[in-house]
Amino acid sequence: MGGASLERIDCHTQERAPILEALEEFKSRRIVPFDVPGHKRGRGNAELAGFLGDACLSVDVNSMKMLDNLCHPVSVIREAEALAAEAFGAAHAFFMVGGTTSSVQAMILTAAKRGETIILPRNVHRSVINAMILSGAVPVYVNPQTDERLGISLGMRFEDVERAILSHPDAKAVFVNNPTYYGICSNLRAITDLAHAHGMMLLADEAHGTHFYFHDDLPEAAMHAGADMASISMHKSGGSLTQSSMLLIGPNVHAGYVHQIINLTQTTSASYLLLVSLDISRRNLAIRGREMVGNVIRLVAYARDEINAIGDYYAYGRELIDGDAVCDFDVTKLSVYTRSVGLAGIEVYDLLRDEYDIQTEFGDIANLLAYVSVGDRPKDIERLVAALSEIRRNYRKDSSKMLRAEYIDPEVVAAPQEAFYAEKESLPIEETAGRVCSEFVMCYPPGIPILAPGERITDEILAYVRYAKKKGCQMTGPEDMSLRRLNVMK
Repeated sequence: MGGASLERIDCHTQERAPILEALEEFKSRRIVPFDVPGHKRGRGNAELAGFLGDACLSVDVNSMKMLDNLCHPVSVIREAEALAAEAFGAAHAFFMVGGTTSSVQAMILTAAKRGETIILPRNVHRSVINAMILSGAVPVYVNPQTDERLGISLGMRFEDVERAILSHPDAKAVFVNNPTYYGICSNLRAITDLAHAHGMMLLADEAHGTHFYFHDDLPEAAMHAGADMASISMHKSGGSLTQSSMLLIGPNVHAGYVHQIINLTQTTSASYLLLVSLDISRRNLAIRGREMVGNVIRLVAYARDEINAIGDYYAYGRELIDGDAVCDFDVTKLSVYTRSVGLAGIEVYDLLRDEYDIQTEFGDIANLLAYVSVGDRPKDIERLVAALSEIRRNYRKDSSKMLRAEYIDPEVVAAPQEAFYAEKESLPIEETAGRVCSEFVMCYPPGIPILAPGERITDEILAYVRYAKKKGCQMTGPEDMSLRRLNVMK
């Protein structure tokens, strides 16, 4: 367990919020706007101002000298990013306003060019494969281990990563989920050291690991383990606004080049609402993070005990740790196995939303994830536990005929970029077995592809897709949104 190196943070300095201070100064000057945005502090759109409030629209402004510019930060944004780097133990931090998708894509585009390889687990977010479509990088998959009971992908075993590195010595980077959506962590430090020993970068998707940096009773954070780059979703567990993210880099990565890569795709009209939310949330975490995250840990521990006491459900935790494929577990993750109740996770997800007005993060065909973070309260946990108990009592079924949730090991026939841009044809999905897919098929969330461009379609995969659709999973990715047809390579 790593957690944060809290003694390294200068909390006195961390009390500053440069972007917030600049916006407050801007408001006090009552500047007359002859620039964009066209709503002119809300005066031009009364309905929007009424819904969002004057306080919000008064700072929905364009870049100007006193507010700096995200594309070329030289003052307050640069200061805010420096404070974030200090708080997270990074050499540099970039504020990102295109979600962690843009952070992940920047990592891939930085690490590998067309034809170069990246070693990664197959259970990555679609943004990783999207980035390889853009860059032309080629994936070398390390198939993660699977918990056969829970039907979830675990982490990468060290020996599997080592085998992939020895088989592909020219690979440019190793990519690790830290953690997975379900809270599973690989041996990040050992894999980082291994990658570096072979001259490869270590890239970490920490979309669900922002809080790792601020509590010692959590898995080791990427920057503390020596990773070269890490993408963190501040809006998930850090408290900032949706779509705000950060990209952290280590001391051996050229910050100027990374910034150029970011500017290839990042907007030139960055939202100051997102930027100031990153600034304020970083300050909150740096000063009060240990207390805030500690409260989440306690809430989830209580919820896990209460859910397991209901019967049939299994809210899993650190008992899964095996020192390898499950090197550690994020105890803030409230992941619940539902199949033993006779219900798919997505069915429990739908019941919670439709019958109890409880919105959880996602359900798959065997598990439910209730995302607990800094904004949750004990009474919210009580309501969730009570609803799960009622669902078991009222909807419990025989689970013997349910499809087992197993990891599908896809055959990669072509690189994602090659398959995505190849000549293709549209076929009825039931006629595609044996062909090579040229688009995505996935349940969202979590956004991990069932099929990605370049992978061979099998009867097993088609059966999984049919079952997931039947159970109510939201299928996304293909051109035909009804998923009656699928694009395949000619």
